[in-house]
Amino acid sequence: MPAERELAESLGVSRTLVARTLDRLREDGFAASRRGAGSWIKLPDSDRDNEAHGGWFPPESTEVLNLAQATPSAPPELCAAVDRARLRLTEQLPTHGYQPHGLPILRERLAERFTRRGLPTNPEQILITNGAQHGFALVLRMLVSPGERVLVEHPTYPNALEALRGLNAMPVAVPMVEDGWDLELLTANLRQTSPRLAYLIPDFHNPTGVRLDAEGRDRLARALARTCTNAVVDETLVDIDLTDEQPPPPMAALTDRVITVGSASKSFWGGLRLGWIRASEDFVQRMVVGRAALDLGSPVLEQLVLAELLTDADEVLARRRAEVVERRNCLVDALREHLPSWRFRIPDGGLSMWCDVGAPVSSRLAVAAEQHGVRVAPGARFSVNGSLENWVRLPFTLPDDQLVEAIRRLAAASAAVHGGGPTGLTAPIA
Repeated sequence: MPAERELAESLGVSRTLVARTLDRLREDGFAASRRGAGSWIKLPDSDRDNEAHGGWFPPESTEVLNLAQATPSAPPELCAAVDRARLRLTEQLPTHGYQPHGLPILRERLAERFTRRGLPTNPEQILITNGAQHGFALVLRMLVSPGERVLVEHPTYPNALEALRGLNAMPVAVPMVEDGWDLELLTANLRQTSPRLAYLIPDFHNPTGVRLDAEGRDRLARALARTCTNAVVDETLVDIDLTDEQPPPPMAALTDRVITVGSASKSFWGGLRLGWIRASEDFVQRMVVGRAALDLGSPVLEQLVLAELLTDADEVLARRRAEVVERRNCLVDALREHLPSWRFRIPDGGLSMWCDVGAPVSSRLAVAAEQHGVRVAPGARFSVNGSLENWVRLPFTLPDDQLVEAIRRLAAASAAVHGGGPTGLTAPIA
């Protein structure tokens, strides 16, 4: 929701009235607030509290199809990797088990993968984290102070925005255009707002699925260097390349202003809860020292499992990409059949489709969809200021039959919202 002062000015009423009204809404369960993060609309039914978080938590009912999370299931190769990792675990048992840098074998294999992609890397430049989100939070804690600006794409990954709000940092939103990035606008914002940091997703941007080409990366790298701006580049989806094109170079190969965060969640499995930071040796060492205030390292067994998966990564990822292509095509066909008025661009990669629903109703649609047995994340979840109500993100990670059924239910919810039929709405999701 807008700030109290802004809301009072827009409505032409006193700020006191707005504050009293917000208090009443919070008491009745129609709004929630948190210091530093503002206020947002919610539903009073406690069973629907998860909707305010865009479906991050599982639905209460197993009959609800969850299209709010773009998370694949584990690959079949995981069990064999666990068996091999168990044999290697005995080597670790005599030690204390704390590895603030991460296990050497995992850091070596990740460094090799960066090097093969055209970014020479040694293990001392790798820090193992508990996911990419954890890595981003560690970088934020080291580089950004409360009140400082952080440039982000708009839309962007919702949990990155939550990390900024938790630090009381000020996001500077640069709108995306239909085919990706407006680099002139982005460069102008870097120059005019002087952000302390930039958070960027050039590899299959979440939620739009577009990838920044080599020429655009070169322009972006020069802009970061000219403005002396450090950037966190999120490569969580870099392995989910659904094209046959030669991939562009990693952003960190073009400028030393880039800190790269990555994750095993989309490539392999979110249950491993592992990610990494790739940066200079000096920065990684400083991160290790600062990390002790939050945690003392990542689990040993999971690191061994990921190291084993990386030995067969090419085969595992090839099968993963083939499966994702099939499910993406299934979602495209279902949308064209059941929701032909919706506009979307078939993504270059990643795990989701960014759809224009034709009217600013996506938060209402999310509420109605839950009542039809499907959960979706409205566009406002990916927005800095609660806008993007014309958009909804649809992952293609469920099996084909569930995807088709989810879109069929979503079409029924859309018809109810657009047609003004009964939906039982009490408030939109913000």
